[in-house]
Amino acid sequence: MPAQPWAAKPTTVLHLAQPVDGGVARVVADLVRAQTRAGLRAVVGCPPGGTLAGAVREAGAEVLTWHAGRAPGPGLPAEVLGARRLLRRVRPDLLHAHSAKAGLAGRLAARGSPPTVFQPHAWSFEAVTGATGALALRWERYAARWADRVLCVSEAERRAGEAEGITARWSVIRNGVDLDHFRPGGPEPGQDKARARAELALPADFRGDGPLAVCVGRLCLQKGQDVLLRAWPELLGTVPGARLALVGDGPDTERLRRTAALSGTSVLFAGSATDIRPWLRAADLVVLPSRWEGMALAPLEAMACGRPVLVSDVSGARESLPPGQGRVCLVPPEDPTALAKALGRLLADPRLLAELGEQARQHVRTDFDVRRTTDAVTGLYHELLGRPRPSNQERISR
Repeated sequence: MPAQPWAAKPTTVLHLAQPVDGGVARVVADLVRAQTRAGLRAVVGCPPGGTLAGAVREAGAEVLTWHAGRAPGPGLPAEVLGARRLLRRVRPDLLHAHSAKAGLAGRLAARGSPPTVFQPHAWSFEAVTGATGALALRWERYAARWADRVLCVSEAERRAGEAEGITARWSVIRNGVDLDHFRPGGPEPGQDKARARAELALPADFRGDGPLAVCVGRLCLQKGQDVLLRAWPELLGTVPGARLALVGDGPDTERLRRTAALSGTSVLFAGSATDIRPWLRAADLVVLPSRWEGMALAPLEAMACGRPVLVSDVSGARESLPPGQGRVCLVPPEDPTALAKALGRLLADPRLLAELGEQARQHVRTDFDVRRTTDAVTGLYHELLGRPRPSNQERISR
């Protein structure tokens, strides 16, 4: 059989991304790593700074600078023009735009040519209120016409879009984690935890026997650390020896420090961590009280390390948890009283924490392998380009 004309050169995918850190950066790096191994040419357009550029270069991508702010603003015309220049330079077979800003500028620049995948990583209209939120929703309804596929990371994220009147060609491919990277640090949870705490060299007042809760994430409104700090004094009335570490940095760092100081709560602000695994393994419980998500990576990474999680009931949370854990590991968002009660029940029961952690580890190893995620995304590309799918790739959910 004669070779197909497109087989002479690798398929080129332009990933346009903003933000350049956190979960979005990790997702893009995982995709690039898998696509490069599969023989695709991956190019990433992103702003300087953050962790993304270095991670995707290491994963095999070419990185081009795209100047774009995180929030919408008067710089949008220049951002669209910059995205258009990248498209002309790279001439990709497919554009994959990640998160709200890249989705906005990328779709305006491409207008459906080349084939375009837009991946919200949580809806922009959930992050803002008032006139800005209304405008974001109007934009998403209108711009869906310029996406050959809107790719959601959870069924809940897709349903949220549909409920708000977005008419799109949908695919759902759930997030996954690298199970070789995120795993328990030893055969026994107790040894694993002690080793991690020794590695972190925790302050003296964090070395006691009381349970340790860890919250990993950017210190910002979305991740809800302020809700956790409001819940913590009430929790201490139930579990006096409990300790809390916030791992990450962000725009709300100083405000959160003031909140902790005013409440008289002893909280460790650990700052950002290049490798979060020691923090996950050191924890008795990993908490993420987000206000909105698509499907958060931190709880999946914690569960892969054998740690139970307590999360707010936002998009993707129920789909992340092992069957039956929702009754004890889910709380309403923005409800510090409910969060304090759930923390008290869990942190007061080491046996329950160990049982939930083992269930979580097995669940993630079965259902959230990143290789399944990346294979499905690459399969989606082949589908949109009308090209044969590799036989080992799994079908995506609809």
